[in-house]
Amino acid sequence: MTTMTQTSARFREFKMPDVGEGLTEAEILKWFVQPGDTVTDGQVVCEVETAKAAVELPIPFDGVVHELRFAEGTTVDVGEVIITVDVAPGSEDAPAPAAATPAQEPVEAAPAEEPKGRTPVLVGYGVAESSTKRRPRKGAAPEAAAVAAAVQAELNGHGSAAPVVDAPPAGRPLAKPPVRKLAKDLGIDLATVVPTGKDGIITREDVHAAAAPVAAAVAVAPEAAEPVAVSVPETPATVGSARETRIPVKGVRKAIAQAMVGSAFTAPHVTEFVTVDVTRTMKLVAELKEDKEMAGVRVNPLLVIAKALLVAIKRNPEVNAAWDEANQEIVQKHYVNLGIAAATPRGLIVPNIKDAQDKTLPQLAAALGELVATARDGKTSPAAMAGGTVTITNVGVFGVDTGTPILNPGESAILAVGAIKLQPWVHKGKVKPRQVTTLALSFDHRLVDGELGSKVLADVAAILEQPKRLITWA
Repeated sequence: MTTMTQTSARFREFKMPDVGEGLTEAEILKWFVQPGDTVTDGQVVCEVETAKAAVELPIPFDGVVHELRFAEGTTVDVGEVIITVDVAPGSEDAPAPAAATPAQEPVEAAPAEEPKGRTPVLVGYGVAESSTKRRPRKGAAPEAAAVAAAVQAELNGHGSAAPVVDAPPAGRPLAKPPVRKLAKDLGIDLATVVPTGKDGIITREDVHAAAAPVAAAVAVAPEAAEPVAVSVPETPATVGSARETRIPVKGVRKAIAQAMVGSAFTAPHVTEFVTVDVTRTMKLVAELKEDKEMAGVRVNPLLVIAKALLVAIKRNPEVNAAWDEANQEIVQKHYVNLGIAAATPRGLIVPNIKDAQDKTLPQLAAALGELVATARDGKTSPAAMAGGTVTITNVGVFGVDTGTPILNPGESAILAVGAIKLQPWVHKGKVKPRQVTTLALSFDHRLVDGELGSKVLADVAAILEQPKRLITWA
């Protein structure tokens, strides 16, 4: 799936695609090519980070890189051109390649003849440029325009200001949703912002310019005699002192924060706990490691716990559901997309195993291994994190006994698994050292009542205490 436009018979543009589900922007983490490099169809040219994951973007055609429109670390709206490629290198009248600039609005290439009707695009990968040109409407921007003109005159060293861009249109200003949100966050009235984008559209830089008068003068004065360095707050660097460090909240970390706050204050959480003797489960894990059927896959306690949860859901299917607030309905799921919380350098992500209920133990082991490896490499796709129904979080790997996990948004339950430790335990009437762990199940009390939640947790515990129930209950 690609997003591209053709500016001429020679140069083609590749736009930032929507690599997730309705995402509006992504940050360019790394360019793998530079102007002048030869690229081929399907070659990865950059890595971007969305609010869900880091994703590599392949170029959909052959050619020579002509221009990178944005620098690394820049947040780009979906649909913006990020790279242009010369698909007919060697032709005459070729403009020199240009390097990316982090704080500059992309230069519009000369458009080809306007197509008639709407140009079809792939679903989820941006929108086609409109063939209908908007007529700029008359209006005024008294404060921003006046400040820009005054400072422009000072920079040019003349008694009067150089011409500036047209005043913003009257009525509702033209701006994309991310730009409107930025303006709201900065306390900027879009009606006072001078647009510099195509067809009078207000850009991020316009909003930042309105928030800082000196930056505004530079943004609307491309002919200034001397370049002025402008600080663009869109991609702030980590700053701090000997006593504290400030780290910008963006990308996956920002999405995690928003999702957890939304979940905690939307779904009424209930958490139940049970401590269980898992000695027999640990013996089963050791036996499975020697089983020829499990050769080539990783076997650990999480595998058996995942299978135990799937069996418990099969016995109590009502727990595998979602709350539909808009329609005031409980949506029963007849499939289990089992999420596994994974800690990565970019933050916590929860990819899920699709249709986990249909997988055999070896298949489940293989899926778990692939999921963990992909997450550690930072290659988890947004699709792999969408559509989860229940989740397991293994806090025991950090030596923690248990916790009160917050539901993944849209899911009904999450199981926390604590550390497995050798503890004194009453077994067959005698105190013996046994492998013991504590499980915690959080669930949405709107659709899961105490009885149902307790049954699910009790079933998981019973299976881990007597793993043969995997056979008798499955």
